[in-house]
Amino acid sequence: MTPEWLFSALNAMALTGWVALAFAPLAPKSVDLLSGWVLPGAMALVYSVLMLVHFADAPGGFGTLGDVQALFTDPEVALAGWVHFLAFDLFIGAWILRDARSRGIAHWTVLPILPFVFLLGPAGLLAYLSLCLVLRVRLSRGAEVKG
Repeated sequence: MTPEWLFSALNAMALTGWVALAFAPLAPKSVDLLSGWVLPGAMALVYSVLMLVHFADAPGGFGTLGDVQALFTDPEVALAGWVHFLAFDLFIGAWILRDARSRGIAHWTVLPILPFVFLLGPAGLLAYLSLCLVLRVRLSRGAEVKG
């Protein structure tokens, strides 16, 4: 398996998970299992193997920004870094849907945030946390008016 083949296969795997999240209300438990556990777990395994096999011989490291840039000049380590993003972003996307369900937030309300999580990771998480804060403030204001 070449790094290019793995890159394509893992991108397709991640995209499958994201599409499943979009349709989560149809089978929430199955989608949560697939997108929240199985696919991120498989990607975490690939990441771990890539790092175990290639990290020791790669240039650079984590000490400085320059070291990180050098580290990502190695194709296998760069692929591992990409898989890191794919796995964590998908895991967070699934967590967001689980959390939204537990809070009673409608799927259609969270759905527009998922592309931000997919494409921009932490910015998407920030969008979801902001939504939760806005909803909490609205809920507490509504309780104050009634009480």
